[in-house]
Amino acid sequence: MEYRHLGKSGLKVPVLSFGTGTFGGKGEFFSAWGSTDVAEARKLIDICIDAGVNMFDSADIYSDGAAESVLGEAIKGRPRDKLIISTKATFRSGPGANEVGSSRHHLVQAVDSALKRLGTDYIDLFQLHGFDASTPVEETVSTLDDLVRAGKLRYVGASNFSGWHLMKSLAVSERYGYARYVAHQAYYSLIGREYEWELMPLAQDQGVGAVVWSPLGWGRLTGKIRRGQPLPANSRLHVTADMGPPVADELLYRVVDALEKVAADIGKTVPQVALNWLLQRPTVSSVVVGARDETQLRQNLGAVGWNLTPAQVAELDAASAVTRTYPYWHQQGFLERNPNPV
Repeated sequence: MEYRHLGKSGLKVPVLSFGTGTFGGKGEFFSAWGSTDVAEARKLIDICIDAGVNMFDSADIYSDGAAESVLGEAIKGRPRDKLIISTKATFRSGPGANEVGSSRHHLVQAVDSALKRLGTDYIDLFQLHGFDASTPVEETVSTLDDLVRAGKLRYVGASNFSGWHLMKSLAVSERYGYARYVAHQAYYSLIGREYEWELMPLAQDQGVGAVVWSPLGWGRLTGKIRRGQPLPANSRLHVTADMGPPVADELLYRVVDALEKVAADIGKTVPQVALNWLLQRPTVSSVVVGARDETQLRQNLGAVGWNLTPAQVAELDAASAVTRTYPYWHQQGFLERNPNPV
C-alpha cells in the first residue's frame, strides 16, 4: 500500500481509506448503502489492515451515530496508535437549536459524543462536514484549535467547502496561528470533475490534501450500469439516486464505455480503473472506498499497486471532459497564465 502526506502535514495516510457509511444501516438512506454489523465490520477491517489500509472514515450523521459506534466496537483490542480514525460533524445531530452547525457549542459537543461512540480519547482527523455560514469563521477555527491543543484532535480538515469557504478559513488560521485545515474531503470522480476547476488549484497552492468521497460517482461506476440496460434490481440508486450529484446519461455512458475498454485492455475491473485514475490526479492524498461485503472490498483494494499509462489516462480524460462554467471555461483559454495543477 502506498502512503502519501496528508496535504502539507507530516501525517502519512494510505492512498485508499475505508469509509464506514455502510455500518449501522439505520434509516432508509443509510440502509440502502448497507447494514454492516460489528462482526462483519471486524472482518472488513481485518482485510483492510492486512492490505495496509489503516485509515477509517466515519461521520456523526452516518446512521445517526451508529456507524461510529460500530467502528468503535470493531476496533476494540487493536493497537490504537496503528490506526488513523477520521470522522466528521456539522450537519444536524438532534432536534435542538444548537445541535447543528460549526459553533463552539456544537463542535465541542459533537467531538465529545464522537469520542464516546468511537471508544477512543482522540480523533486523528476531524473534518467539518460542510460550511456553516451562520457561524463566524473565527469562532469555528479557534474552537478546532482548542480541541487540538486539548489533545482530542490530531489534525483538522473540511468537507464540501467551496473555494472561498476553504480559503477564508485558511486565512483566519494563518492570521491567528490556529491549526489549519490539512485535508478537504471532496466529491471527485470521472463523472464529477468539478473539483479540478477551483478546489484543486487552491489545494495545490495551499497544501491541502484531497480525501475523495464517492470515487465511483455515487455508485454509477461500479460496472453494473450499461448503456441501454435497466438499473440492476439490487442497486442502491433505486433509493438514493435523487439525493446524489446529477449526471447526464450520455456523459455516464460515454465514461463507462471508456472504462470498459481500458479495463478489458489491461485485465482490470471498471471500478479498479476508475479508482486508479483518481490516484494519479494532483492533490489527491487518499480515496475513500466503501464496501457492503468482502468481495466488494477486495475488488476495490485491487486498484493499487499498478498505474494506468499516460495514454489510458488521456483516453479517460477525453471521455469525461465537459464544458466548464464561468469563469473556469475562460481561464482554460489562458493556460500560460493559469496552468492546470501538476
